Amino acid sequence: MIQLLNISKSFSSQELFSNLNFKLNSGNRIGLVGRNGSGKSTLFKIILGEESPDSGDVIIPKGYKIGTLKQHLTFSESTLREEAALALEEEMKYDVYRVEKILFGLGFTLEDLEKDPLSFSGGYQIRINLAKLLVTQPNLLLLDEPTNYLDIVSLRWLKSFLRAFEGEVILITHNRDFMDSIVTHTMGIVRKSLFLVPGDTHKFYEQLQANEELHAKQKISQDKKVKELEDFIARNKARASTASLAQSKVKQLEKMDILDDLGFDNTLKFDFNFKETPAKVLLDVKDLSFGYTPENILFEKISFTLEKGECLGIIGKNGKGKSTLLNTIAGELKHLSGEVNFHSSTSFAHFGQTNIAHLNPNSTVMDEIYVGNSQLSESNVRSICGGMMFSGESAKKKISLLSGGEKSRVMLGQILARHVNLLFLDEPTNHLDIDSIEALTKAIENFKGSVIIVTHSEEMLRRVCDRLIIFAKDGAEYFDGGYDLFLEKIGWEEDESVEKVKQAPKANNKENKKLKAGLVRERNNVTAPLKKKVQKLESEIIKLEESLEAHHKELVEVSNCGESAALIELSKLVSSQEAKVEELFETLEHAQSELDDINEEYEKKSLALEG
Repeated sequence: MIQLLNISKSFSSQELFSNLNFKLNSGNRIGLVGRNGSGKSTLFKIILGEESPDSGDVIIPKGYKIGTLKQHLTFSESTLREEAALALEEEMKYDVYRVEKILFGLGFTLEDLEKDPLSFSGGYQIRINLAKLLVTQPNLLLLDEPTNYLDIVSLRWLKSFLRAFEGEVILITHNRDFMDSIVTHTMGIVRKSLFLVPGDTHKFYEQLQANEELHAKQKISQDKKVKELEDFIARNKARASTASLAQSKVKQLEKMDILDDLGFDNTLKFDFNFKETPAKVLLDVKDLSFGYTPENILFEKISFTLEKGECLGIIGKNGKGKSTLLNTIAGELKHLSGEVNFHSSTSFAHFGQTNIAHLNPNSTVMDEIYVGNSQLSESNVRSICGGMMFSGESAKKKISLLSGGEKSRVMLGQILARHVNLLFLDEPTNHLDIDSIEALTKAIENFKGSVIIVTHSEEMLRRVCDRLIIFAKDGAEYFDGGYDLFLEKIGWEEDESVEKVKQAPKANNKENKKLKAGLVRERNNVTAPLKKKVQKLESEIIKLEESLEAHHKELVEVSNCGESAALIELSKLVSSQEAKVEELFETLEHAQSELDDINEEYEKKSLALEG
């Protein structure tokens, strides 16, 4: 397995991380989190050898292969078979059967092998790149935002694939639901260091918060002690009778390991300004149809009403017309037939990837926020800029100098400046990190107005959408219910180009219940010793940490009294206990990982019984 030893990296005056240490164990699937710009992609490049660390070592065992999924889809061959065969090494270049076997496993058919790679949908083009990657037989997959530009159906397929992958995975993605369904561990770049926790992002952030709260308490206690020492020194250093005592306090102060203040990373802040309205129904759409030509109809006869406080989600595969529907309702495209009626008090704001083109390249970030609301004071505009992570001088940056992600944040800031009661949001989570997506989701939940949203985030759909418009094979249809009800009642259809795997006939319910009960008993028997071990380890760690806390206090008292012999003994004891805690934590991690693997194995067996 790979190891990182004391890795440090800086770009000009910005230090990304310092003295990172990490060991990847067999079977680990790790989600790598951190704010935008924290160095996640740079860390990947260092592991791949595309960037050199300023200091430290990357240790990769001989013969251990690392593969990475390319985001950019470029194909040079005229057939799928020839394109995938490009990945074969020289000594294997005639073993095309290996390529075909992998392609069939990824859902391609015999007929597909002779098709042009460019003729496949975006989701299947990702699978072509994945096939080329798997041909190289990697031990580790490094995946940097593999969910970008994938629709929900492709996301669900990739999720299943990665869960079944037999090697190791390190994954960067802003899609929290996707990450949580795959990982065995979550690792974050937090304040230039690595922090690893067994489990999903929820466990990671819970543990991070607990650690920060403990650190803050210890810092308050230490600051109080430091002030007491400094006051004592100031009062007594000038007196001959107490100068030596004051000097001993100086030495005590110098030996203290001063805890740093926790610096907190910036997070986007969302608070949409609701414009009061007497209307119950803000939008009424009747028999709406659109096509670029009368022969090429994307959707027809879409009807719905949107009441104040409701959220409508538009979902479906890429290229079906989701954004087009939103743009048609917003008046950016002219419909073929039907009506779009807004209440006279309705005021809407539209966020879409194409709207970025409306930004003036010669304007500053602040100028564009004023476009949203020219009545705002400079302090309010700067506040919105700060919330969108453009603080200080960066608020005066020209639009032409911004990245795509930064321009998206300017568009969001412009919407925040307006007073609205209806939001049109087209893939608003693109370019946002996990924390910012959570902040946006909460803002949508708290918004008193109405929302129409296009998103591939299943978590966001679950949390904010009351009703849906679903783009399927035959156009679009309205669904009166949330996302979970849609999955239960309708679900995503199989793509016709996927060769369906023959499944064993489903067992009857009675037999299923017996088999499931047997699996539960078997799993409990297998996991019982491990559960006891985990509980025992957790109990030992808690007791040791309580003892350590008491001994730390005792150390301070003994140090103040100048009892050197007792100080030495206590220091040895504390050092021994700290080493023991580290050892127990390592054992606990292995035991918990083993327990998680067993539970996952039995979960797969249980799902298989359902047919």
